[in-house]
Amino acid sequence: MHEYLIEGGYPIQGTIRASGNKNAALPCIAAALLTDEPVILKNIPDIEDVQVMLRVYAFLGGQVERISPHEYRMSLGNITSSAIPEEYARKIRASILFAGPLLARTGKALLPPPGGDVIGRRRLDTHFLALTELGASVSSNRTFTFSAAALQGADIFLDEASVTATENALMAAVLARGETLLTNAASEPHVQDLCHMLIAMGARIEGTGSNILRIQGVKKLSGCTFTIGADFMEVGSFIGLAAITHGELTIQGPLVRDLRPSKIAFGKLGITWEHEGTTVHVPKKQALTVNCDLGGMIPKIDDAPWPGFPPDLTSIITVVATQVNGTVLVHEKLFESRMFFVDKLIAMGARIVLCDPHRAVVSGPTTLSGAELHSPDVRAGMAMLIAAMCAQGKSIIRNVYQIERGYEQLVSRLSSLGGSIQSRACGAGLDS
Repeated sequence: MHEYLIEGGYPIQGTIRASGNKNAALPCIAAALLTDEPVILKNIPDIEDVQVMLRVYAFLGGQVERISPHEYRMSLGNITSSAIPEEYARKIRASILFAGPLLARTGKALLPPPGGDVIGRRRLDTHFLALTELGASVSSNRTFTFSAAALQGADIFLDEASVTATENALMAAVLARGETLLTNAASEPHVQDLCHMLIAMGARIEGTGSNILRIQGVKKLSGCTFTIGADFMEVGSFIGLAAITHGELTIQGPLVRDLRPSKIAFGKLGITWEHEGTTVHVPKKQALTVNCDLGGMIPKIDDAPWPGFPPDLTSIITVVATQVNGTVLVHEKLFESRMFFVDKLIAMGARIVLCDPHRAVVSGPTTLSGAELHSPDVRAGMAMLIAAMCAQGKSIIRNVYQIERGYEQLVSRLSSLGGSIQSRACGAGLDS
């Protein structure tokens, strides 16, 4: 076990390459189960969640070869098991993504309840709805058991635009008989990546990028080589970090289309950037002043399904708002426990009123002081890291496993950008 020791006050500056999108890599790994031919995935982030998904793939009978630090060759002739071990399932929520491919290939799937971030209730009902509509039966007795003699295309209306439920339905439908119409589907860039990968494998999917997907089932999928897109959640985190440490940062790899919702939200805090091709430049001089709504009203930053502001960046933008002149309301609509980390920011000196589990009023700028912190989940953990890097004095962040589930090699990458951050064995105090 290790922890981060951070000394704040150092501007982040230099050039960095964006990692591959974690939320695209995980379903694409699961999708490799859909073919008995080799699949090569490129731009895969070197993070813990990816390693767990690859272990599951190997447990099910697959072979995994690491071609380079961010490229894997995966091959699976015959699936040797339809059951996901509990030790893997409880580590990541993405373990549920094996349900669709296993059903499509073997007609059954046994999954213990998935783990992941503790950010409030995270329903699985939409997964069950979609897979049941496709002809599967679902039962639960500590383990979820899915079975189907044959999957049949259907007209499915999802009760919420769930990303992982959309992905599970897609992966089951591409090998189902007949046509599937998937309405109220999620359309995030990582869902689009999965669609593009499945199409490269021979799937017939129309409507990629919209909330209505039409899938014509095929009998067999082939292998493919596919490159994962850049992680716009990581890019948004680095933009916020550079702005409030008064640094200057160039990020290589992100697509302008993926950052449009974030640019509007950050713009409300007086933060902007230049974008040319697949390069983002965050200039040193930022206004860092809240841009009020018409009539001088306090603006609101709220998340929403794509193309709204990404929920995974609400924790990040809450920290950023503590360093901006003015008042803003941050409204996290989806998860009732995600905002509870703000008590740690308040202890560091932030002026935040948590109105209820979903809404926080943030007034800044305030000087934050170093503190001993504990990462509750991947995004709140990254938000705490950003707070520590702009705070006065030293901070310790423990349970950094949660951060490293979603962010690649942070210590070396941030150190190369001028940050004062080191990894060390747990147990030492701030003065060590």
